[in-house]
Amino acid sequence: MDKNMIQKRTIEFPVADLHVREAGEGEEGNIIEGYALKFGVCSQLINDWYERYYEILEPGCLTRETLDTQDFILSLYHDPHKVLGRSNHGKGTLSYEVDEVGVKFSCRMPDTAYGHEALELVKRGDLDGCSFIYSTDEKENVAYTKTEDEEGNERLVRHVVKIDNIYDFTLTWRPAYKQTECSARERELLEGMSPVKDIKEKKDDTVSYREEVKALHKVADSAFDF
Repeated sequence: MDKNMIQKRTIEFPVADLHVREAGEGEEGNIIEGYALKFGVCSQLINDWYERYYEILEPGCLTRETLDTQDFILSLYHDPHKVLGRSNHGKGTLSYEVDEVGVKFSCRMPDTAYGHEALELVKRGDLDGCSFIYSTDEKENVAYTKTEDEEGNERLVRHVVKIDNIYDFTLTWRPAYKQTECSARERELLEGMSPVKDIKEKKDDTVSYREEVKALHKVADSAFDF
């Protein structure tokens, strides 16, 4: 298999429901919980491989069964030395569940400097976002579609139908992008193309879509007016 078709990717989403939960009866310490990722949500504008595109994680792209085969951590700022919790094949201090919204996690913060830092920053609202690193087979599990905004500018959308590996969830400050870059109408258009059956019909066009956009950006980085 072509190694270039499998690459680690970091995706960040603002998650308004990231919060600290006080320990209940029989629990110890404070717990941070929220969604590490959400299905069917349009990501920020991503610049990669000479392309500019949005990304949507399709419902079912990540399952409990897949997560239970992984060894990954909850970290602070994607720093592997700032470990807040860990799930090793479904066991450990980092727990999670998969529902129709996405992957929700829960973790009791360790009695360490990083644990106290995370608690304080989440309580203050300074950390209100989550990010994760994943990889998947680009050829088998990804498809691209196109749409246009209200001004006729072309939008490339990357649909991930399956995630093979998870490397970490992390707590981070809100990603630096304007949600208004993708207007309400644009989001409806993008998310309206997300059904898997539509993606499968377009799989044969995936390479041509990417190559066409890559060529455009090599000629002129301003080909798209974002």
